Formats: sequence, C-alpha cells, structure tokens
Amino acid sequence: MAVLVATEKRDFDEFLDKFKKHHDLTIDELHKVIIGQNEVIEQILAAIFTSGHCLLVGVPGLAKTLIVSTIARILDSSFKRIQFTPDLMPSDITGTNVLEELDTGRREFRFVQGPVFTNILLADEINRTPPKTQAALLQAMQEREVTVGQTTYNLPEPFFVIATQNPIEQEGTYPLPEAQLDRFMFNVKVNYPSLDEEEQILTSTSSMEKPEIRKVLSSKSILYLQRQINMIEAGPLVINYVARLVRATRPVDGSAPKFIQEMVDWGAGPRAGQFLLAGGKAMAAMDGRPTVTFNDIRKVAIPVLRHRISTNFQAQAEGFSTDDLINRLLQEIPEPKITKYE
Repeated sequence: MAVLVATEKRDFDEFLDKFKKHHDLTIDELHKVIIGQNEVIEQILAAIFTSGHCLLVGVPGLAKTLIVSTIARILDSSFKRIQFTPDLMPSDITGTNVLEELDTGRREFRFVQGPVFTNILLADEINRTPPKTQAALLQAMQEREVTVGQTTYNLPEPFFVIATQNPIEQEGTYPLPEAQLDRFMFNVKVNYPSLDEEEQILTSTSSMEKPEIRKVLSSKSILYLQRQINMIEAGPLVINYVARLVRATRPVDGSAPKFIQEMVDWGAGPRAGQFLLAGGKAMAAMDGRPTVTFNDIRKVAIPVLRHRISTNFQAQAEGFSTDDLINRLLQEIPEPKITKYE
C-alpha cells in the first residue's frame, strides 16, 4: 500500500509540474495579444480550470471580448458570442424547434441548437436584456443542460459562461438578480491599464504585424485538468478559515464584526465557501503546489465575495465599497492556529 501511495503522489507531482508549464505557456501566448490585465487573466483561467463561470465588469474598450476569444483559441475550444439586447428572446440563446418537411412528405419538428451549445460562451453586456432572457442562462449555467419543449439536451463539455457588464450607462439596463449573480464563481473587475501598458497597447495595435497564437490545451485536456485539480488537498484549518470568513459576511451571524452588522444588509451563502475552496485549489495548481494555503483563499476572496455581499445606505454614505469591506474582513478574521502537542 505504501508503494502505491508513493507512486500516486509521484504521478500527481508530475501532473502539477506539467500543468504549471502549460499554464505558464498559456499566459505567454495570451500576452502576445493582451497587454497587462494579469489578475483578470489569472482569475478567468482559475474559473475555467475549476468549471466555474465569470462575470467581467469594466468600461468599454478594455479588451474584455478580446481576452475571452484569445483564451478560447489557446485552449482549442469552441467559442460563441451573444450580444445581449432588449429584444433578445430566450430561444435566441437556447435554440428552438423548427417544422421541417421530409422527402416522404411527412413533417416533423427538428431542434436547431442555439449559441449556448459551445465550450466557451461570451454573454456580452448581459445586463442589457430583460430578466426572462437572462433566466434562460440559469439552467445552462447550473445544470449544464437546456430544456426545449419536453426534451432536455446536454451541453458540450467543458462549458463556461463568461459574461460582461458595463458599470456605466445604466439607463435601459436590467440588473442581474441575486440568484443569477450567485451562479458566477468570480466577479472580475477589469481596470484601466497603467501608463506603460497603455503605451505598449498603442504601439502593438498601430503595427501591421499580427501575432500567431498557438493552441496549448484541448477540450479533453481541460476536463482531465478539472478532475485532477479537484484532488488538491484543502486541509481542515483552511476549511475552517473559509467557513469563518463566509459566516463573518452575514450581519445576522454572531461572529460578524460590528462594521459588517452596521453596513451590510445580507452576506454570502454556502456556495461562496465552495467557490473559495475551488478558487484556492486552482491558485495552488497554477503555482505547482499540491495543497491550498490561506494566501490562496485570500487571493480569490474579493472576486468570489464582492457580488455576494449587499451593502446598505450607511456604507454608501461613508464611502465604503464592497471591496473595502472584504479587505477589512480579511484583516480582522485571523487564520486558525495549529495546535501544538507536547
């Protein structure tokens, strides 16, 4: 048994080494096209490697669509984009049954797949379509399947939804309901580039040369990686830290700090803890480590929690954002201490 365990450990260490090399190669290929945005790229890849969905929030022109389409090319996965508009119907996403006449003269219904049948789906400006159409993605995101009429169709594997949302020009938009926001593993903020990065962007886009992107991983490889990354260990102390961190976001919980009780209407649910652990495992794997650390959890805490905490008027009046409260929470919630045995 000891030999078997040792062999399995050696195989897993080899997997982590190979995965880190593929991850680094993916980053190098991405940076042929994308300048900067390191945190954004890291969080999107972490979601993909753990079968999660992402919500990208940023003003127009920050290469959100370009990042997603380039990742799809590098990962050799099918990619489709939906531009959400006020007149978009649910069937425009999922597909519909059409009446078709056969050579025999008989007529029968045939299902025509919608753009949701892909590996990576970019839902552009998801808050510009009514709730009925937004809800069409709920079953696809959670169950990885679509029901049309009385028939349920499985979506391709792997399947990811990466949605974008414009934080400005809110007139004529439909904010995502909490139930749908909770389906997104990460809420990723795409910020403006630095001065040096912006100069590099202007230099590269004014050139006639187009970089060649190499394919690094296939869809089957991604499914294998997801299973292996799930095997990364999250110890009892890390799980305890995650549970206490999530519970501390709830103002009705006795463990919540005073500032949470005063400035938060409602906090994160258990799904937040699941995504914190999944994100921590992805961060550990991308760093070539077999175990999750407290730092891995802290690294994904803001994108996991920022759309699961609702601040009240007092927080807004005092100028505290959700990110500010999460950062303060990370400072106040201590790491569990390892018990020493004498």
